Formats: sequence, structure tokens, C-alpha cells
Amino acid sequence: MKIACVGIAVQDRIYYIEKMFSQSGKYVSHHYKEVGGGPAATAAVTIAKLGGKVDFIGRVGDDFTGKSLLSELETYGVNTKTTKIYKNAKSSQSAIFVDNMGERLICNYPSPDLLENTKWLDSIDFSQYNIILCDVRWHKGTLYCLKKAQELNITTVLDADITPQSIISLVKLADFAVFSEPGLLKMSKYKNIDTALDYANNICKGNVYVTLGEKGCNWLENNQIKHHNGFKVQVIDTTGAGDVFHGAFAFALANGYSSDKLVEFASAVAALKCEAPGGREGIPNLEQVNIFLESKNNNLLK
Repeated sequence: MKIACVGIAVQDRIYYIEKMFSQSGKYVSHHYKEVGGGPAATAAVTIAKLGGKVDFIGRVGDDFTGKSLLSELETYGVNTKTTKIYKNAKSSQSAIFVDNMGERLICNYPSPDLLENTKWLDSIDFSQYNIILCDVRWHKGTLYCLKKAQELNITTVLDADITPQSIISLVKLADFAVFSEPGLLKMSKYKNIDTALDYANNICKGNVYVTLGEKGCNWLENNQIKHHNGFKVQVIDTTGAGDVFHGAFAFALANGYSSDKLVEFASAVAALKCEAPGGREGIPNLEQVNIFLESKNNNLLK
């Protein structure tokens, strides 16, 4: 099975602090690291680490940052030949602050040098993919790919997170719309999660889910709200947890997992990621996930 991940790649500059800021001032970080990030790019890394075949379809500049982003993706086994490299362009980046509880604050700079134009996507043979996962940060690219997938009858997964633009047009086209809690509440304008999920269900042509951090995940099945609790782990850093969930979800979907197993598997992969710093270092391989799930299930039986 082959999966495409469509969206953004950014350089994450992560600052580790004692506790999250409560007011303006000067603060000192006790640790710092630079790693690749971005929803679609990190989802692609997740799929590759789980053993899946995956292409990243996105945009970077030809600067040092862009070269570093592509090099890191390739090191993990992600194919980047479908990535557009803009000449004389800066790549996107984020400043991320992570406190001792593992919570984080992100400030993203989407480079204006990376044009919205989608004409270059015409050269990609989308018929080679079994699943196409898209984030909402490159709106025009995602819209193009969701429409192309619909033409070719390819299953799609939408990483429905917060973005300045309305994502309703994207949600309408997705087979599986997997929201972050803030993304769902912003789109629906409801404060109640279940009401917001029902609203999304009336828009989406397929299935809707919402990730709730440590509280787990809710989704609608046969018009009934279903829930999976989050796994308890030693949280070091939650950066990229949602992106990892989406990548694992697409991997499980490509491998024919049932609806309950989709969420359980994706939740386990995302939880294990949080036990290490950075957005990608802790992403487990398939064997590690299966061992983790087996231990959890055995504990439940006891």
C-alpha cells in the first residue's frame, strides 16, 4: 500500500522551559533542538517508521532550511521527489516552547515565498496511491488533491486543524475528517464537542473524528458518539502528537483496521511519541506499538 501526505514541512526550533509563560518578560531555556516538523511531513515520517511506503507532496525553499527538511525526511525513508523546491525562497519555520509538563506553545511562520500555485501537481500520478492524507495548512494544494482523489476513487484523510481559512470546503470532500479539538470548535462555532462533531458529520461526506489530547478521541459511528480513552504515558513533549496520530490513522486505514482498531492504534502511536522530546524522535515502529498495545490489553484483562 502506498500513501501520499500532502501539506507543509517546517523547521521546528524547540525551546524547553520550566513552565509556560504567564506574562511578558525574558526567559531562559534549559534545552534547545532543531527538528523537521509540519503536519503532513510528520505524518509521513510516522508512516515510514511504521513500515509504510509514503511520498511527501509539499513545498520548500532552496535555502539551507529546505535542504535540511528534505534530507531529514529522506533519512526516515520518506520519498521527497514529489516535493516542489522554489528557487531563491525561504522555507517555513516554527518557534515552539515546551514546559516541564510536556505542553507546548507554537508560533508558525508560513513562508510567503512558497507560492499557492498548484499547476505543478498535474505532473504527479495520483493513481499510484491507496490513501491520500492532507493537512489544512496548504489550502489550495489540499483542495486540489482531495478533488483528484475523488476523481480516482482514492480514500482520503483530512488533518482538520486550526488554520486562518475556513476548512468547510475541505471537510466536505474528505472520506475521514480527523479534527483537533480547537480545529473542530473553531469550524463549528459550538462549545460542546459532541454538538460540534455532529455539525461536522452533517458537512463531511464520510466519517468524522476529534482528538482530545490526553482525554482520547471521540468519533461518530452509525450516528452514535464513540470514545477511546487516551493512553497514560510519561509525557515529555506533546509536539507533533496530533500529526503522528493522523499518520498512524492513515497507515492503519491502508492496512484494513476496523474502526475501533483505527483509533486504538493511532492513539497508541501518538502516546508513545510523547515519551521523547521533539516531534519525531519518539515515533515508534510497528513492533513497539504492538508490544505496547499487548501490554495494555493484558493489564485490562487482569
